[in-house]
Amino acid sequence: CQILGSPESPLLSKEGDVMIGGAFSIHSKITQPPLSFTEKPTRLTCSVNLREFRFAQTMIFAIEEINKSDFLLPNVSIGYRIYDNCGSTLSSMRAVMALINGDEWTVGKSCSGQSAVHAIIGESESSSTIVLSRTTGPFQIPVISHSATCECLSSRKEYPSFFRTIASDLYQSQALAQLVKHFGWTWVGAVNSDSDYGNNGMAIFLAAAQEEGVCVEYTEKFHRAEPEKLMKVVEVIRKSTARVIVGFLAHVEMNNLLEQLSLHNITGRQFIGVEAWITADSLVTPTSFSVLGGSLGFAVQKANISGLNDFLIKDFWERDFKCNEANRDSMTETAPCKENQNVIELKDYNDDVTELRYSSNIYKAIYAVAYSLHSILKCSYSQGCDKMVEVTPRQVVEALKQVNFTIKNGDQVWFDSTGAAVARYEVVNWQRGSAGLVNFKPVGYYDASLPPGQKFVLKTEAIMWPGGNTERPQSVCSESCLPGFRQAVIKGKPICCFSCVACAAGEISNSSSVECSRCPLEYWSNEDHNQCVPKVIEFLSYGETMGALLTTFSLFGASLTLVVLCVFFWFRHTPLVKASNSELSFLLLFSLTLCFLCSLTFIGRPTDWSCMLRHTAFGITFALCMSCILAKTIAVVMAFKSKRPANTVPQCSVPLQRTSVLSCTLLQVLICVLWLTLAPPFPYKNTAHATERIILECDLGSPVGFWAVLGYIGLLAVLCFILAFLARKLPDNFNEAKFITFSMLIFCAVWATFIPAYVSSPGKFTVAVEIFAILASSFGLLFCIYAPKCYILLLKPERNTKKHMMGRNQSKPL
Repeated sequence: CQILGSPESPLLSKEGDVMIGGAFSIHSKITQPPLSFTEKPTRLTCSVNLREFRFAQTMIFAIEEINKSDFLLPNVSIGYRIYDNCGSTLSSMRAVMALINGDEWTVGKSCSGQSAVHAIIGESESSSTIVLSRTTGPFQIPVISHSATCECLSSRKEYPSFFRTIASDLYQSQALAQLVKHFGWTWVGAVNSDSDYGNNGMAIFLAAAQEEGVCVEYTEKFHRAEPEKLMKVVEVIRKSTARVIVGFLAHVEMNNLLEQLSLHNITGRQFIGVEAWITADSLVTPTSFSVLGGSLGFAVQKANISGLNDFLIKDFWERDFKCNEANRDSMTETAPCKENQNVIELKDYNDDVTELRYSSNIYKAIYAVAYSLHSILKCSYSQGCDKMVEVTPRQVVEALKQVNFTIKNGDQVWFDSTGAAVARYEVVNWQRGSAGLVNFKPVGYYDASLPPGQKFVLKTEAIMWPGGNTERPQSVCSESCLPGFRQAVIKGKPICCFSCVACAAGEISNSSSVECSRCPLEYWSNEDHNQCVPKVIEFLSYGETMGALLTTFSLFGASLTLVVLCVFFWFRHTPLVKASNSELSFLLLFSLTLCFLCSLTFIGRPTDWSCMLRHTAFGITFALCMSCILAKTIAVVMAFKSKRPANTVPQCSVPLQRTSVLSCTLLQVLICVLWLTLAPPFPYKNTAHATERIILECDLGSPVGFWAVLGYIGLLAVLCFILAFLARKLPDNFNEAKFITFSMLIFCAVWATFIPAYVSSPGKFTVAVEIFAILASSFGLLFCIYAPKCYILLLKPERNTKKHMMGRNQSKPL
């Protein structure tokens, strides 16, 4: 089986019993050659990326540490083949094909031979890792990435043999939205790499931001090889109003964006970063802090691996570049390191050594493969490993799903159902230390394995904001509405852009309210609409002007009635009082006094007793009053119908009068008793009639009972009016029927107008109308019936004689 083309050779390699491949961007791509597909592409122009080279050295360190171990894979050596993809997916494909086939010209008589490696570590970027995983997937060769976080790689159907010692971006993207929401930033910009990593991560962030109520002013993306798009992104950032920028960018894209922002002096923005660049020392330059100072973001947790520091710094020069560490800084003509000066002058080789964020992920990946091989080879401390067992990549894949171990620094390593590690991040803040150096200060953490309320913890007081400020920057499309206002969405704008509209009556809002909330039933909004206060309770009280006036008129009417009663009692032996049927006159005056006083029960705060008393007292007293007037009218008619005019009242009329008064009154008492028994009136808080106040009133309980009481009084009044009207032509000197007619006419008119006024009057005016009707009708009866008699008794005593009462000026009989 002939391999077409020239095979790729590994940059670093060592043979062993089992082989582990590595793919890193040890060089960074500078130019992309034209692809004509008619000839072999030229080599990429690349520059050294010592950060990636450090990752390769970490892989070698872990392998050599395992090879020296007596516990893990005893008597079995691990070899490695590390390829450089130069930061290009095209080179990634070359590297993966070389890892699968090896560097031989022929594999054998057929192309069905076993893979040259049992597992592959890499790549750093998600796009290159996707190429690597898709190519190796059909052959079930396990790929373990230390920093490829794209959520798209979580599909076990598409990537059945992919694993990673870092968490998926699903958690980081959601945590970014929570971080933005935590600080109240509802108006942000978003920039991402135009790659699988950036596009997938940004899509998850945008969905999570929408759920959190965060609006995104713009979403821009660019690729490292697209300078035109980069300039467009810089211009969008410069013109935007959002002061917070979420940068879901790979390390290279972030470096390109930082250079342009520094060049155009675009500062004062709050950057929210991801693990790909937030702790990258290579981004720290004399001018970068003015742009990225105060940045917040999620970083891979630090780790401490003993021995790695010395290996990376000392062994790197002495073994790989044959350079003596003592002479490394001399740089003389005869110094051993002269030929590698272009490498050793790059100062950021050991920048990550003290933090070991991604390096520890590579360390864990190598140990995961070693533990898998240990279980496959059935290794034991006493007998070593069974080298006769043929190890296939498929076996390694199945073994990786089961690994669960703890490395020497105490970190536990295992893979979830998607092949990823548990999501644990540090929240770091770009701060300038006392020595002027930039520090990535931890200010919180995010741990997806913890309960919901404990996953996200921030120390806000430890954060330094852009420009060295201690106050958190604001980034909103519209300022929060003042208390008493609500947010009204502006047509065509995101929901975070709004105008403020005053709350309606009965509604309130505070500074954090989006909508106005209605006050509870018995509360109302204050003038500023920022607090619910108890509604004004309204009832006709003695203390207000209307209540005081009605009380005065009620007491005045009762007092005047008692004065009239005293006058009648004083002149009880005179002909006029005797002719007026003194017993009924005194009873009528007593009932009128009660009518005036019963109006007082309608004034004051309604209670159970006052509600029952006011209507029953009113009904019974007026029934007694009408019964007396009816008896007087009947007595007058019977007196003038008698054939013996000398006898003013027939002998049988007195018992008849008493019986009629008692019977008519008892019937009203019976109606009231039934009313109070079946459905009595009760106090009621009326909140429907007036929204801003509570009207305390007496609910009738049974409207039928009320109108039965009122109707019965009306029936008695109509009978009195009819009889008095028929007796109006009796002799003038003794014609009491004429005055009763006038009184009944006033009474009926008052109560006829009372009904529509009572129904239409609001609140306490309903009670006032009823009191007015009681007082008006009572005064009408008092003045029409008793004023003429008092006039004669007090001012015209000469008419108070029997002769005058029996005057001859008589009308025709009825």
